Amino acid sequence: MLEHKHIIIRATVKTPPTDVEFIKKWIQKLVKNINMKPLGDTVAVYVNKKGNKGLTCVQCIETSHIAFHSWDEDAPAVVQLDVYTCGSLNKQTVFDALEEFEPIAINYLTLDRANFIEVKFL
Repeated sequence: MLEHKHIIIRATVKTPPTDVEFIKKWIQKLVKNINMKPLGDTVAVYVNKKGNKGLTCVQCIETSHIAFHSWDEDAPAVVQLDVYTCGSLNKQTVFDALEEFEPIAINYLTLDRANFIEVKFL
């Protein structure tokens, strides 16, 4: 049965990623750790525009997508992560992956999109 789980995360972090190859590997490891199957290539770019400097990385997965964005010139730096899957999702595994960036605070929203969007503030 399809589950349609969606987690949206905004975190302030001490050590934001800045390397395209690093974030691609990080996303690929996250896909593996949440037991998903990647579809196509992991795509990542570094935006070097003043006021918007940071990484964007996306990965299609067999059950939907993962999107990562970071802004490294903010103080503290900001990471936003969106994981949507039609399969089961252990959000703690996602939080554990974020530990790499030394989070200061993690705010998140989980959505159950199976039949309608039900907002749960945890």
